[in-house]
Amino acid sequence: MKRFFLQLSMILAIVPAMAKNDNKNVLDLKHSITDPAIVYPESFESETQKMMESWFMKNYTATDSRYATEQDPEVSDEVIIQRLAALPTVIEMPFNQIVRSYIDRYTKSGRNNIPVLLGMGLYYNPIFEQALEEQGLPLELKYLPVIESGLDPNAVSKHGATGLWQFMLNTAKGLGMEVNSLVDERRDPYLSSELAASYLKGLYDSYGDWSLAIAAYNCGPGTVNKAIRRAGGETSDHDFWSIYNFLPEETRGYVPMFIAANYVMTYYPEHNISPVLPTAPLVMDTIHITDRIHFDQVASVLDIPVEELRILNPQYRADIIPGSTDYPRNFILPSQQIHAYLMSEEDIRNYDAAKYTQRTVVDPGEAPADALIAVEEDTDIWAEPIKTANSNDTTSSQKSIIIHKVKAGESLASIAQLYEVTPEEIKSSNNLRRNAVRVGQQLRISTSAAQGAMETAVASVTGTAQTKAPAAKKNTSTASSQKKTSSTTSHKVKSGENLSLIAKKYGVTVNAIKQANGMKSDRIQAGATIKIPAKQTGKRKR
Repeated sequence: MKRFFLQLSMILAIVPAMAKNDNKNVLDLKHSITDPAIVYPESFESETQKMMESWFMKNYTATDSRYATEQDPEVSDEVIIQRLAALPTVIEMPFNQIVRSYIDRYTKSGRNNIPVLLGMGLYYNPIFEQALEEQGLPLELKYLPVIESGLDPNAVSKHGATGLWQFMLNTAKGLGMEVNSLVDERRDPYLSSELAASYLKGLYDSYGDWSLAIAAYNCGPGTVNKAIRRAGGETSDHDFWSIYNFLPEETRGYVPMFIAANYVMTYYPEHNISPVLPTAPLVMDTIHITDRIHFDQVASVLDIPVEELRILNPQYRADIIPGSTDYPRNFILPSQQIHAYLMSEEDIRNYDAAKYTQRTVVDPGEAPADALIAVEEDTDIWAEPIKTANSNDTTSSQKSIIIHKVKAGESLASIAQLYEVTPEEIKSSNNLRRNAVRVGQQLRISTSAAQGAMETAVASVTGTAQTKAPAAKKNTSTASSQKKTSSTTSHKVKSGENLSLIAKKYGVTVNAIKQANGMKSDRIQAGATIKIPAKQTGKRKR
């Protein structure tokens, strides 16, 4: 019996020591863990280079080529450990072989992406910090969108997660976000940041550990809970590193990537990566819109690039703000433009209203305003003649809306020349963001040169250009004799007017006005006086 109690006492003495040893191993795991087969999470780095060429980067930031001309210096593990320890963070930033692999990925093979992330961060970081501050969360969480979306509000993962914070559709709707064909609030930097901060707070309240909360943000609480059960013990016994091998492969890299993002966004100068400097004030403000407004209407009246409106308001998927008196919509503008919008609100609402106003009541059998009829059977061009009143004439001029199907070898410029319009007018009519067109694409073209342009265009499509050419040449002398003299009229540009509107008003082409005034671009200033050439009454040369 004495021997039994002696053995029992020895066992009881050993067990606490073993438990103490096990706890030590768990604590050390975050520093000693290795992974010979790291699977990097889905990255948006391929899109980051496109963002380098974006309107925002070109107009609001300046970088140099230091990141491309100078190599990343060799930095020892000891130096990186010291730098991580010096970060002013609440969330623990341990170092191990996996974290080192992500730091190297950012500073070596992916170093050309860092200037873009720094540049976009000038605009987005204050938004993230405000949302985190309101929830009382660590501000270092502002770097989660860096690894989630590459700071692209329009990023969409292969699983359908969308926006800066990469919300899945069900999660977004569960948080009360609106997602439909016109609006996707996952892309709204302000609202998505507020809801992401609230969601992260809930995760931290559940786990009491930031590494587990961050992992759960990536793969979901259910997956993290399953990994904890497989690892054994209570939730309080674990952190991300102790359940590392029980997590999905992509989630294993999520926390290391977050630590690496905090490191590189702080210590980029030490790795010969250029700082990004703002070149324009980043002061924005919000206005509430109670009408259905198209971005083109705002851009045309306030002379703001549509690209800027899209950068500031990515939640509007179709460039339409579906505002109403019952549901005003937030609209972000540069602060200096808020007053201009309020002063020009009626002009914006009325600008090209026939094109952008939504029909709410339609009688059966009524054709829409832009109904199209076939010009000639088996052609790729469709048109509808439309009567437009001329303010300087008692007669009416003919105008056509044409649908042109792009053929091989054609460009936006060549198509514009064919119909005697500008590339910008075609882009505006078709909501094009770039100058590129693709074969087979159908373009809507509004031209006042109805008869001449139509004959030329149909001839080019049907292959009858050779037979029509002599007739056109035959009429050249007649056309020349029928032109009016080069007398001009002066016109003072009003707020909301552009060259297209003025040209329609006087029954001339945009190119004729530009030529008469020696203009190289289509932009005009309100209050400026321009010359209007006399309208040609005869046929045009072709």
